Amino acid sequence: MALNSVNTNNGALIALQNLNATNNELANVQGRINTGKKVGSAKDNGAIWAIAQTQRGTSNALNAVKDSLQRGQSTIDVAIAAGESVSDLLLQMKEKALAASDTTLDTTSRSALNEDFKALRDQITKAVTNADFNGANMIKASGNTVTALANADGTSKITVAAQSLALGGANVTVAATASLSTATIAAAMVTTVSTSISNVGSALAKLGTGSKSLESHLTFVGKLQDSLDAGVGNLVDADLAKESAKLQALQTKQQLGVQALSIANSSTSSLLGLFR
Repeated sequence: MALNSVNTNNGALIALQNLNATNNELANVQGRINTGKKVGSAKDNGAIWAIAQTQRGTSNALNAVKDSLQRGQSTIDVAIAAGESVSDLLLQMKEKALAASDTTLDTTSRSALNEDFKALRDQITKAVTNADFNGANMIKASGNTVTALANADGTSKITVAAQSLALGGANVTVAATASLSTATIAAAMVTTVSTSISNVGSALAKLGTGSKSLESHLTFVGKLQDSLDAGVGNLVDADLAKESAKLQALQTKQQLGVQALSIANSSTSSLLGLFR
C-alpha cells in the first residue's frame, strides 16, 4: 500500500477501530452502572446467568413456602386460643359439678348450679365452632389437619394433626347433653370433667409443639432465602466502585481516541502542500 495515499488512510482505520472498541467497553460499563449488575442478561455471561436464574427461582418459590408456614401457624394459633378457652370453661364446670355433688344442697341451689353448668357446656361448643382460620378448624369433630410446605420443590411438608375438642369426643368426654340433675350424677361428672381437663391439656401441648415447629422452620426458610439472594448478588452484582473508576478511565481514553482519529484524518491534508 502506498505510504502517501488519499484513498486509504491506515492510521485513521486503526484509530477508528480502537475508538469503537473503547466506545463498546464504555457502553458495557455504563450498563453495569445503570443496572448495578455485571451480568444483566444471558449474553453477558450465559453460564453465570443460568445459575443465577435457577437460584432466583428457588428463592421466589420459598415465598410460597413462607406463606404456607405462616398460614398453618395462624390456623394452629387460633385453635390453641380456642382450646385454652375450652380448658378454662372445663375448670369452671368442675367447680360447678363439685358444688352440685354436695348432698346437703336443696333443689333450688342444685338447679341453679345445673343451669350454670349447662351454659358453660354450651359455651364450649361455641368456642370450638368459631375456631376457624381461612376455612380451617383444627379442634372441631373431624377437624382439619395442617399440612404446610417445607421446601421449594414441594416434596417435603410439615404436618400437625387436628385435635378434636368437641363435646363427647376423645378429649372432651363431657357429653353435649351433660347436666347436674342429681348429686350422684354431679359426683360422677367431677371425674369426667377432670379427665377432659387432662386430655385437653395434652391436646394443646401437641398443638403448641406443632406451632413451634412451624415457627422454627419459618425462621430457617427466611435465613435460607437471604443466603440464596446474597449468593445471586455475589454472582451478578457489579462492584460500583470499580466500575466508576473504570468509567473515568474509559472516558479519558475515548477523548484521546477521538483526538487520535482527528490527527490521523488530517494527515492526508499535508499532501496538498506537494502540489503548490
